[in-house]
Parts: sequence; structure tokens; C-alpha cells
Amino acid sequence: MTFIALSLTLIFVLIPIVLSKTLKLGLEKDTTIATLRSIIQLLAVGYVLKFVFDAESFIYILLMISLMILTATLNARKKGKAIKGITWKIAVTFMIVEAVTQGILLGFEIVPATAQFIIPISGMLIGNSMVLSILFLNRFTAEIEASRDQIELILSLGGTPKQAIHRQLKSAIRASMIPTIESQKTIGLVQLPGMMSGQIIGGADPIQAVQFQLLIIFALLTTAALSSILVGFLSYPTLFNERIQLLKKFTS
Repeated sequence: MTFIALSLTLIFVLIPIVLSKTLKLGLEKDTTIATLRSIIQLLAVGYVLKFVFDAESFIYILLMISLMILTATLNARKKGKAIKGITWKIAVTFMIVEAVTQGILLGFEIVPATAQFIIPISGMLIGNSMVLSILFLNRFTAEIEASRDQIELILSLGGTPKQAIHRQLKSAIRASMIPTIESQKTIGLVQLPGMMSGQIIGGADPIQAVQFQLLIIFALLTTAALSSILVGFLSYPTLFNERIQLLKKFTS
């Protein structure tokens, strides 16, 4: 694709801006900022990846993955400010997800141990883990707020924190995992996933593209389960004080 052809795709940005202005939605500024950021960020990442791929250094790979985890952590923690130590809990979750998924992929030699495979796959899995963590935290905090009387009642009757919050924790984990599971039920029928489409457009054999896409969607299932469960079980003990009472930030 030439830069002239790429510039013509800005028509797709102009359309929502015009519609927003016409309907007075007030999204023109956000749309413009999002567009400029995506251009700058992706071009910068493109040049960085070219350098990393050419260097073929494992240190650079680790630095790229660390940057991904740091950025994802800083973004996801915004939804769990009420939970003590949420930053390190999310960071640990992302590191475990990365270690488990890459450990399986590289340990069984499913993919080559090169930057061209490790970095893109890590980006997809960490990005998905970030979204799932945000979904979990949104639902979990909402569930606690809505059920604080029930939680305090169980605690007052001698229940443990785990017993008091079990239903809310389970509900939040389930709710955050459902989108991943449901999207995979119609994959290939309703949409062609990004990785598969990219490979096909790049000239790869469709069957090979399907095989790589299956690799990703299977790994995403593990990502979905680990992200929600780890963030949940690392978070819930810190919602209570030493007297086994729900912290005031979650009470009236």
C-alpha cells in the first residue's frame, strides 16, 4: 500500500467526524486525537519493531514485552482504584499470563523463538488480558457495591471473606470470560479474525492462516481464564480489614 492510498483511508475518519458534528455528539475532538495518536504510535512501533527484528536480540524482546505489560497495567488499574495494591496485582497477572502462554508455545516448539513471532503474539495476548481485566474489575466492583449488605450479613454471621464474596467473585469472572467464549462460537462465520485476514492479504496460504489463527484463539481462552481468576483471587482478600470487615470504601 502506498502512502497516497493510505492517506485516502482518512475518509473513514472524516465520515464519523462529519456525523458527530451534524448530530452534535461532541466526539470530533476525541476522534481526531485518537486518529493522530494511532498514526504516531503505530509508525513509532513499526520503526522500533524493524530495529528489534533486525537486531535479533533476546534483550530487546524482553524490553518490548515489559513495555507492553507496563502500558497495559497502567491502563487497566484505572478501573480498580478502590482495590489496594491493584497495580502490582494486575502486573503479576499479565506476567503469569505471558509466562504460561509463551512457555507452552516455545516449550513445545509450536512457534519459533524469534522476535517476529514472540512480540506480535505477546501483544495480542497481553492486550486481550488487559481488556478482560478491565471487564472483570468493572463488574466486580459493581457487584460489591450492589451486594454490600449481603456481604456484611454473611460476615456478621461468622462467614469468611471468601464465603462472603464468593458469589460476586464468581459472577464477575464469568461475565468477563463470556465475551471471549461467545466470539469464538461464530469465528469464521461472522468475521475473519485480524491475524488470519492479515496473513491472507499478505499472500499466505489460507489453510496456514487458519492454523495460526486457531493457535491464537486457543491461547486467548487460557488468557481469559487466567486474567479474570488471578486478578479476582489476588484482589478480594484486600477488600477486608484485619477485623474481617468490608472496607469503608465499599460501604455506605
